[in-house]
Amino acid sequence: PFFLNISDSADLTLFPEYYLERGFMPGAEFRYVSDVKDKGMFTGSYLDDQLSDPSETDYYEETGFTHDNSERYWLRGKADHTFADDWQTRLDIDIVSDQDYLREFDSGVTGFDNTYNRYLKTFGRGFQNETDIFRQNSLKTLRSWSGMSLEANLLAIDDTRTNASDTNTPLWKLPNVIFSGAQPIGESSFTVDWNTDYVDYWREDGVGGHRFDLRPAISAPIPLSAYLESRAEVAVRDTFYSVETYGDAEWDEGDTQNRFLPEFESEVATTLEREFFLGSDDVRSFAHQVRPYIKYGYIPDVDQDELPQFDSVDKISDKNAITYGVDNFFNVFDPTGQNIDASRQAASLRVEQYYDLRDEKSDEPFGPVHAKLIWNPIERTAVNYKTYYDVYDSDFISHSFSGEYGNSRGDLVALEYSFNEGSNERNVIEGFEGLNQLQEIEQINFRGRAQIWNQWFAGAEVQHSIANDETNKAKGSLIYQALCWSVQFETRYTPEDTTYLLLFSLANIGNPFGVSL
Repeated sequence: PFFLNISDSADLTLFPEYYLERGFMPGAEFRYVSDVKDKGMFTGSYLDDQLSDPSETDYYEETGFTHDNSERYWLRGKADHTFADDWQTRLDIDIVSDQDYLREFDSGVTGFDNTYNRYLKTFGRGFQNETDIFRQNSLKTLRSWSGMSLEANLLAIDDTRTNASDTNTPLWKLPNVIFSGAQPIGESSFTVDWNTDYVDYWREDGVGGHRFDLRPAISAPIPLSAYLESRAEVAVRDTFYSVETYGDAEWDEGDTQNRFLPEFESEVATTLEREFFLGSDDVRSFAHQVRPYIKYGYIPDVDQDELPQFDSVDKISDKNAITYGVDNFFNVFDPTGQNIDASRQAASLRVEQYYDLRDEKSDEPFGPVHAKLIWNPIERTAVNYKTYYDVYDSDFISHSFSGEYGNSRGDLVALEYSFNEGSNERNVIEGFEGLNQLQEIEQINFRGRAQIWNQWFAGAEVQHSIANDETNKAKGSLIYQALCWSVQFETRYTPEDTTYLLLFSLANIGNPFGVSL
């Protein structure tokens, strides 16, 4: 890369890359900072790909790629601004030439992986997964004040599919406005909260239109006992549609539709706490909180077949269920004893299940047992585990595990495992929708990096599908980091390609050289 310092608050980096069989790929990245909260970064890459030609049959057969365009590019960028000290604005741009680009060019300085990490570090948010074919481009602004917030969004979709259909094209939000809040009612114990959502769904071809969704609710504590936490909430939801058709689309129902849904929810809980004194150097004392709870939720079954289907708001399932469970919280106090009020949450464990009162579930009313564990035993260490257990089949439906450990010098090891048995869609209540997974998934991922000797560093990453018995991605790197320069060797494997990359860097000036086999 070639670095150009434009001013004290802006710079430009040029990325000239050359691929032996593909050609020259120029790239550039512009960054600026005008204030602590105001910054932006925009990156672009372009390649007139000599391999992307129908005559290159070996290339398409070996990789399985389907794009047929030779002009390949990726334009991405983000910007954060706060206007008038109140309006927090976020811009996200992600435009790519085809559905194969991000998977094919995922290594190197301008590849997907490095770009994702660079933007995540700068803005606290990255990009969609490299396999997502609908790339989201959005402009959001938010203002919050005493118990209320107003948010306006614009969302455009870049459809990267090779054989994208001219019908039922992706939905754009032009615009989406959300007004929500919660306020006490006078001096009473009642609280009114609301969520108002307006969206104009536009598309080149298909059914779109305007949707107004209003959900006010009133909640209040129920004075059952001094030892019980109890509350009840009553809400009504009214959704109005003004349906429009675009292109050659047809709509057989009325141009205006309306849905009215009452909702009710109540909860009773209590909290028990005990402190334990261990006297060890690492943990002098900790507190264990136990919070058993029981909840009831009701949403009637309303005919929604005549409504357009844009997103999850348009299909709200009925509900008549009792949910019960227990929360556990483990808080560790300052081991030095210098600040007796300082504590951190070292672990939490939730176990819950629901009993379905709907008639169609009378034969098997008990829902799966859900358990979720979060464990942070020491600094820079995190373990998360979530599972669902079917009480009728006596079998686990789903597992999700992630563990990560790091230290002060930058060493890191991370392991992820996910499993879902895959089945027909389950008629579950709200909060258990994650079980509606039709395809079997069993995946294990590993990431690690370590300082192996003085200035030598090594890194590795593996993504392996156990269900398909296939390694989706494997990467390895070896870096020598001197005081003013570094050299990095990296190799990447996918089922379609194997790539080797050698990168020299000297005082922010480097030259990447990649060879794809």
